[in-house]
Amino acid sequence: MKHYDIIIIGTGPSGQKGAIQAAKLGKKVAIIEKEPVLGGAQVNTGTIPSKTLREAVVQLTGTSRRGLFGESHRVKKTITIADLMGASQNVIRFEWDLIRDQFERNNIDLIWGTAHFEGPNLLQIKRENEAEMITADKFLVCVGTKPARPKSIPFNDTTIMTSDGLLKLNRLPKTMIVVGGGVIGTEYATIMSALGVRVTLVEGRHQVLGFLDQEISGALQYFMRQDGITLRLGEKVKAISEITHERGADGNGNGKNELVQAELESGKKLHAETLLYAVGRQGVCGQLGLDNVGITFDDRERLKVSEDYQTNVEHVYAAGDVIGFPALASTSMEQGRRAVCHAFGKDVGNYNTKLFPYGIYAIPEISMIGKTEEQLTEEGIPYEAGIARYKELARGKILGDEHGMLKMLIHQDTHKLLGVHIIGTGATELVHIGQAVMTLNGGAEFFVNNVFNYPTLAEAYKIAAYNGLNKLNHVR
Repeated sequence: MKHYDIIIIGTGPSGQKGAIQAAKLGKKVAIIEKEPVLGGAQVNTGTIPSKTLREAVVQLTGTSRRGLFGESHRVKKTITIADLMGASQNVIRFEWDLIRDQFERNNIDLIWGTAHFEGPNLLQIKRENEAEMITADKFLVCVGTKPARPKSIPFNDTTIMTSDGLLKLNRLPKTMIVVGGGVIGTEYATIMSALGVRVTLVEGRHQVLGFLDQEISGALQYFMRQDGITLRLGEKVKAISEITHERGADGNGNGKNELVQAELESGKKLHAETLLYAVGRQGVCGQLGLDNVGITFDDRERLKVSEDYQTNVEHVYAAGDVIGFPALASTSMEQGRRAVCHAFGKDVGNYNTKLFPYGIYAIPEISMIGKTEEQLTEEGIPYEAGIARYKELARGKILGDEHGMLKMLIHQDTHKLLGVHIIGTGATELVHIGQAVMTLNGGAEFFVNNVFNYPTLAEAYKIAAYNGLNKLNHVR
């Protein structure tokens, strides 16, 4: 029976980085994967395919260049699912090879199969026709989550689907209902709309992406409506079903076609060819036999951990989506690394777990770090907002993005940077400049007193800093 210093369950972002960190510390490491491919949801059904799909759509539809070349600009007149999925598969295959190569170079044992705890330090690995037992001193659980599939919804993965099923469409529908205005629902709603799909998005709250700064969320909703997306905000879905629709009744000819119907609590009935259900995700740790170790989980199969990512059992750690918020690939990577460092007594210094960037890969792109205006107002922190609009930037004009903006929130007394909120081209890249300044406790004067390449979108920081400081100094 093989024994390891640490066994990691799951090859998603937290598992990958945790395994590599343990190997760099000279430990004997095994990592277990139950699926036939590496990378978890990050590589196969979530981050990588959805962001690659977005990039393919932006490039093929010419969306990013319409401000420069006009609304009619389009790189490819007819875009097929094959065009889009081909790009995704190329990136996914690259990631598979990269992960496997990293494991091999770091002498990490990759074990295929389903993990099940038989005791505090004993793990059974089940495969189709066999099983083996292995032991370890420590464990890191990184099994992630899957899209929620309520039993009341008749999923068929062709017309009624989750985000996993959307990536398997064999044709582009003409119409789609998206249930859920969170990150996944909003991203896919804007992507499908850019492809010419008529999208209706239903969200129970009165704004999409409710955690965003309201000005940014409001701008996104404006752009979504401008792009033809119908927003049903403050509405909840009562029932979802498949119906047969008489085409002759609305003047589109004779015959019948199959549609999806979403009945809202307000009494409205929405119809479309397809429906994407994007409300919440569900954990999968209930299959691990954690009761044999004495570890408990909540009703969504998420694990509670300490600030060092320990579960209630000292030698078992957890990281990534399985521990809940913020459930981002970026934060999961760092959680896995830090969990392993703590497990083996390596000091990694101070870590502000609340200061991390969000990236929303909608069209347009959005990113933020720090506090929103609403949070600062609620907490009684005096601030001023400095605004820079892409239309003020030569680079914004060159790129054809005249609607983007960067907002910098500055403390009125100390001029420290309190938050950065960006909507537009390159938002998820630009936010890291603000992150660095905030992490180093810097202020708005940094941007005024330093040189930025010209022409760049990064110049927006200098313009926003001038704008905010001028307001504080009563300079017009």
